[in-house]
Amino acid sequence: MLSRATLRTLTVSRHFSTSARRETKVAVLGAGGGIGQPLSLLLKSDPLVSSLSLYDIRGAPGVAADVSHVDTASEVKGYAADQLDQALEGVKVVVIPAGVPRKPGMTRDDLFNTNASIVRDLAASVGRVAPDAHILVISNPVNSTVPIVAETLKKLGVFDPRKLFGVTTLDVVRAARFVGEITDKEPSETPITVVGGHSGPTIVPLLSQNAAAKGVSGEVYDKVVHRIQYGGDEVVKAKDGAGSATLSMAYAGAKFTNSLLRGLNGEKGVITPTFVKSPLYEDQGIEFFSSNVELGPNGVEKIHPVGPLSSEEEKLLEACIPELKKNIEKGKAFVAQSA
Repeated sequence: MLSRATLRTLTVSRHFSTSARRETKVAVLGAGGGIGQPLSLLLKSDPLVSSLSLYDIRGAPGVAADVSHVDTASEVKGYAADQLDQALEGVKVVVIPAGVPRKPGMTRDDLFNTNASIVRDLAASVGRVAPDAHILVISNPVNSTVPIVAETLKKLGVFDPRKLFGVTTLDVVRAARFVGEITDKEPSETPITVVGGHSGPTIVPLLSQNAAAKGVSGEVYDKVVHRIQYGGDEVVKAKDGAGSATLSMAYAGAKFTNSLLRGLNGEKGVITPTFVKSPLYEDQGIEFFSSNVELGPNGVEKIHPVGPLSSEEEKLLEACIPELKKNIEKGKAFVAQSA
């Protein structure tokens, strides 16, 4: 008879599928930070990662030494501030959690100037040293930092829209958890597609597309949607100025990285929401949008439409579009102005 602890361990390990196993070198840029450290630990536990390259302006060699003692097969090496090029050599997947964390009273937009510069410079290095790498952007505000990476890579002539992803998985993780709570279901029974972007009103959870959640209505519906959209504020407030959502974000980042690795290895049917260059709302000036994306050997294989929406979700999407457009344009303008 298995103990509850053992069952929980087995459940968690399922996130790290070994289907069609082909190991891959992965870099974490910002590995010394609040997200980077637990993310590095989780990626060390992923059997699809053969080599971990950990970089930060401070602390990465120490994180690498620590994580390297974990008894999984992957090799780990840390790189100091002046070793970014070495950290990126031969890397197939680059995960970027680098940047400053959100503090009480700050919005994701408040982080813009500092994190925009960090992400732009890292993207330029990736484009120069590892132009074929798949880039996973965690650094906020994702609605703006993903366009920053795209514009930076365009300047270098190496932008491939199939290989650039904004990690919106935390919204998906929160939605499954929060909806599971109010419907008295396991989160595995309440997977919720979340479309749009990755901040406040741009986050659009599609409860109507889940059998267990489509009956949620009224005040309960309004509260859970607000909690999914602004769940990060809960954590910032609870940490009382000491940080933001780092552990849950690391979990979400590792989960998406594993999905991408499974797709790159040829596993079929790997579909998850992610913020990518998308044709879905291009006619409204929206160049990037998060919806269900099928991942494959080339990165983005297929972008799925949002599907049927309830009247409430149509209103949420209407509120999302103008805000998302502003966020995207802000990122593109930043790169244009810093030329």
